[in-house]
Amino acid sequence: MADVQRTLSIIKPDATGRPGVVGQILARFEEAGLQIVALKKVQLSEELAKGFYAVHKERPFYGDLIKFMTSGPVVVSVLEGPDAIAKNRELMGPTNSEEAPAGTIRGDFGTDIERNAAHGSDAPETARVEIAYFFNASEMLAPVEAVPA
Repeated sequence: MADVQRTLSIIKPDATGRPGVVGQILARFEEAGLQIVALKKVQLSEELAKGFYAVHKERPFYGDLIKFMTSGPVVVSVLEGPDAIAKNRELMGPTNSEEAPAGTIRGDFGTDIERNAAHGSDAPETARVEIAYFFNASEMLAPVEAVPA
């Protein structure tokens, strides 16, 4: 039986800036069996973006990434379900939208490696840190196993 996990999803400014795209992406999560347990639309400040992407601070693309992620609102969500991390990454497709197949979020809504429409946690440890960066416990629904039948 697959582990029930939580993962962070970010719908990036290139996707939030186009009418109807956020709804299409959220629908894909639900159609794939992932439950949205927390959701909000935020405008990242430079400070917030720099903190979230601090792991990339020494990379050559860091400055462009911060500029892009602060260029418009993002939709952050916590997705829950069996193998949620792998499922979300499968739904997103490869990081480079030019290499992502049609039918994936990045293939359908992204344009390149930076403007790729979505971010998703890559491991359970990363998911815990990333979720806590944007949400506190009172902002999330109870875990599936804690919800009375």
